[in-house]
Amino acid sequence: MGLRPLRLRDKEEWLWLRRTNEEWLGPWEATRPVEEATFVTFRQMVKNYDAEAKAGRLLPFVVTYEGRMVGQLSVSGIMLGAARSGQIGYWIGHQWAGLGIMPTAVALAMDYCFFDRDLHRIEINIRPENQPSLRIVEKLGLRDEGLRKSYLHINGAWTDHRSFALTREEVQTRMIDRLGTHRPSSM
Repeated sequence: MGLRPLRLRDKEEWLWLRRTNEEWLGPWEATRPVEEATFVTFRQMVKNYDAEAKAGRLLPFVVTYEGRMVGQLSVSGIMLGAARSGQIGYWIGHQWAGLGIMPTAVALAMDYCFFDRDLHRIEINIRPENQPSLRIVEKLGLRDEGLRKSYLHINGAWTDHRSFALTREEVQTRMIDRLGTHRPSSM
């Protein structure tokens, strides 16, 4: 299991993963509240990610398992200065859900943010009915900060989200150590 940057040569695998998981991901997909005429190609998406990463505002990762792409994780909204914070969002193909891959990926990303990038706070926002994602933040011990009404436009509507967070001071050891035996067996 690992994290790595999204590359242009990932196009076919990424498109296959998204296409075969449309129904699985649909209820959780971010959408635009106002229809825009602009269609973003895979190449443009990767270039946008790269530009945002170079500017220090985004950490876009592909989640891999046994050598293949199984999902995506991004640390977005990165602010430095007095805030030193970011937000994690993620998705995984249904074929690999429940194997402990995404909790491990989130833990690795949080460790990188806290210990290598010196961020102070990481936040994850989840729809209240998204039980698999709620289990991830529970396994990792993130603090529930309550409900955000109409927080994000998801699957065509403004939806409520529960907000979870941790600060660096709350993390005594690496996040990956919180998972113990819940890690995927191929690590």
